[in-house]
Amino acid sequence: MARLFGTDGVRGVANEELTPLLAMQLGQAGAYVLTKENKHKPTIMVGCDTRISGDMLANALMAGVCSVGANAVFVGVVPTPAVAYLTKKYRVDAGVVISASHNPVEFNGIKFFDGNGYKLPDAMEDEIEQLINDNMQGIKFPLGAGIGKVKYRTDAREEYINHSIKSVPVDLNGMKIVVDCAEGAAYYTSVETLKELGADVVALHNTPDGTNINANCGSTHMQELMARVVYEKANLGLAFDGDADRMLAVDENGRMVDGDEIMAIVGNHMKQTGTLKKDTVVATVMSNLGFFLMAKENKIHAEQTKVGDRYVLERMREIGANLGGEQSGHVIFLDENTTGDGLLSALHLLQVVVETGKPLSELAKIMNVLPQALVNAAVPNHKKDSYMDYPEIAEAIEKLTAKFAGEGRVLIRPSGTEPLVRVMIEGKDQKMIEEDAKQLAALIQDVML
Repeated sequence: MARLFGTDGVRGVANEELTPLLAMQLGQAGAYVLTKENKHKPTIMVGCDTRISGDMLANALMAGVCSVGANAVFVGVVPTPAVAYLTKKYRVDAGVVISASHNPVEFNGIKFFDGNGYKLPDAMEDEIEQLINDNMQGIKFPLGAGIGKVKYRTDAREEYINHSIKSVPVDLNGMKIVVDCAEGAAYYTSVETLKELGADVVALHNTPDGTNINANCGSTHMQELMARVVYEKANLGLAFDGDADRMLAVDENGRMVDGDEIMAIVGNHMKQTGTLKKDTVVATVMSNLGFFLMAKENKIHAEQTKVGDRYVLERMREIGANLGGEQSGHVIFLDENTTGDGLLSALHLLQVVVETGKPLSELAKIMNVLPQALVNAAVPNHKKDSYMDYPEIAEAIEKLTAKFAGEGRVLIRPSGTEPLVRVMIEGKDQKMIEEDAKQLAALIQDVML
């Protein structure tokens, strides 16, 4: 049986794989595991993104929380990093976000934070999953006054905006910024924060209706933003994903600036200002080779982890680093929040633009991005981790690895959140690596289906 939790919580098609029953069970088991050491009546904060299934799943989850004697605080539609921050600030026992991040509207997800705002370790997720598999054996369900209740708060997003501004109080007067909110959780917080800091904001995709989240917009669909930045003669553009824990940028010429480049720009500036702890940035194996060459040239130590911002965070905490992230735009500023935070990433990037007086296109030259091809092979979800068990796939990967030895690299990995095997090749010739990546992805798909 496949593990219930992926790299970013429990994900699936809402009302099919991620049902109200499962949401209720996750509420019961999660509340029990996260709060069983407490002597007081525990409280769990719950927030969601804008997708239509959020209400259904949040209410089911909160029913589960209340059924085991815990209270729930519902903060409504807020970014994932807002829940992480506010869980710690309000000193509640745990936080839960109902979101499927950058995925289409039919998907949803449930991810937990502990009382300090950190994602749960694998062992704790396994304990929650085991309780569900054992039909909640060992849990006592209270009666009467022992049952929990739900409180509703409407001030959470303002608290998060205030925290973001206090963390990076950059003066944006005179700057024109185009913001793509992905019809998601950033639709209010990102726009209002930038306006409060003085920016002239052109907002795109900030009228969510529950069904349009991530639909040809946001950080996974950058073309409209790239064109709009040039048309508006803006200083730059910012794109968030559905739950606003990631952000990608666009320079004044309409060129995308990815997470690796953002870490390079901000990391180098932090090093120069003495705020980059241990002169270290934590990245993943998917980061572009150009990032690691930039780090070496600028005397920045670059750590590598496996893919997933939770693994980046684990390493940051182990070594005492305060900056880390992924090419996809999950960037963690550990001095200010405990998870990837798109708004903080945007403000830190804008701070470098303002303090250096340089346009984003010039700042991005600090890193030479090597050609990279990424192709997804759609495979059955329960098979995605065993692609190397197929001899013809293993042989093809071995041949490609030998072909690019010394001049690039080949990286194959199953997606943590989707039924995909990702094929990534880096090399000198864009056309060649794209053809090789497509051929390998097609082979994986054909063999594994």
